[in-house]
Amino acid sequence: TFSRAFFRMFALDRDLPITDSPELLATKHASVLPAEVLHWLDPQPGQIIVDATLGAGGHTRLIAEKIGPTGKMISLDCDPFMIETAKKRLTNPNITFVHASFDQLRQVLDELNIPAVDGILADLGICSDQLDDSARGLSFQREGPLDMRLDPTRGMPASALVAQLDERSLADLIFQLGEERFSRRIAKAIVLERKINSIRTTTDLAELVRRCVPRSGKIDPATRTFQAFRIAVNCEMESLDSFLQLAPYCLKTEGRLVIISFHSLEDRKVKAAFKDTSRYLALTRKPVQAGEEEENRNARSRSAKLRAA
Repeated sequence: TFSRAFFRMFALDRDLPITDSPELLATKHASVLPAEVLHWLDPQPGQIIVDATLGAGGHTRLIAEKIGPTGKMISLDCDPFMIETAKKRLTNPNITFVHASFDQLRQVLDELNIPAVDGILADLGICSDQLDDSARGLSFQREGPLDMRLDPTRGMPASALVAQLDERSLADLIFQLGEERFSRRIAKAIVLERKINSIRTTTDLAELVRRCVPRSGKIDPATRTFQAFRIAVNCEMESLDSFLQLAPYCLKTEGRLVIISFHSLEDRKVKAAFKDTSRYLALTRKPVQAGEEEENRNARSRSAKLRAA
């Protein structure tokens, strides 16, 4: 429903500054399922491997070590700041860094004159460094502008959606992308609030949602709404659909694709794609999840699901 065409109705905002937070140079992010990624991707010396979602570079580093000096690592990220910080952390000359979304992989490989690769990894999670940067507006834990763009050089911030969508569109967005059953109540509150005050910060939106949604358990009532706006702003579902379509045409015969998802919307799409036997041979019958030791060490890993084909 919320396609790229919908967002093209709004002008691109290309003049906002890229976050330049020095504390992010020392990453707080821990890559999830590292041993499982290496097992199912099975990188070998001399291979060409793509990390389609570079992030803090943890998976790229591990894979680059496995393919060795004769191999080639191609690492993509739609966030130019993560690309620049990863370059400072990872000095391996066999790593090629590219500022691009993972659904642009075919174009990237064509520009590098690489017809096909041996393996592709896509970790669909948001990097902890991005979440902890209040200027991104991805988290309600700290007050910041209601932005949520992973690529801050293009597209429109979440505040534009909050300010401009009608009540029905807001409710549909929050329900479909956040799976929030109180979506209509939240949408109505947003429309009423913006007649009086602008909703421009993460705190503004989070507090509004908390007034509408009863608290249940440990999950903050604003969690699903923030997920919905982040997915919409970054066209995450459309990008994943495109990536799942193009990935087989970027892989060599017997090449491997490993995808880590973090919520049910993503996992359902990956599971359905891997059932298409004309393009994929699924290697994992069920999603691979973190063990107790990793969950205790890295809370983010508890929601991670790995599928390989």
